[in-house]
Amino acid sequence: MILPILNHGARELGIELSDHQFDQFEKYYHLLFEWNKKFNLTAVTDYSEVQRVHFLDSLSLIRAGIVPDGLRIIDVGAGAGFPGLPLKIAFPQLKLTLLEATGKKAVFLSETVAALDLDGVTVLNARAEDAARQPEHREQYELVVSRAVASLDTLGELCLSFCRVGGTFIAYKKGDIGNEVDGALKAIETLGGRLRFIQDIALTDLPDSRKLVVIDKIRHTSPEYPRRSGLPAKKPIS
Repeated sequence: MILPILNHGARELGIELSDHQFDQFEKYYHLLFEWNKKFNLTAVTDYSEVQRVHFLDSLSLIRAGIVPDGLRIIDVGAGAGFPGLPLKIAFPQLKLTLLEATGKKAVFLSETVAALDLDGVTVLNARAEDAARQPEHREQYELVVSRAVASLDTLGELCLSFCRVGGTFIAYKKGDIGNEVDGALKAIETLGGRLRFIQDIALTDLPDSRKLVVIDKIRHTSPEYPRRSGLPAKKPIS
């Protein structure tokens, strides 16, 4: 089944999805809808709106000039799987880690990965502050993504420790983020990053002013970061 809104938006992004990939997105939607009855995964469950604000928004990463196929990627605070799982469906060669601290959501992610028969996906049930200190994850990823998790100053501390030098961290944002970005520049620099640009996402089917904040990892993150669980959110670097 071809999801019409997703199909139109993907083509606008230059992505051609196969019948099999549309079937995976369709199954993903129904899994999301059913599991959302058990516990809160998302406030958006309407068929058309999920295509717009979850599937299509996740794929908008392409607007940053990055084709993720083959890259090693971690989605920090994956929640219901956005943006990581739509990216994996669209670009099946990428190697994906879904990091999620809430146990129930991690179970949903594991069940969904299995149901969609996705290879090369790891679900990690842990806090970012803890996982980023594990050698197999610290500065090991070419691309780090995060969507609707925290303010950018907090996200920088949670995410840049996963990003290898020469890699990229992309935060999905919406609305007027000028002050948020300005307030995060010190944290980004402290953690070894440098703001490259902010990309506006202009797509016919996306309802809001969506943006991608693109940050390059230019040097190693100091071993003191990230700080212990909870501190990045309570006392952001300033």
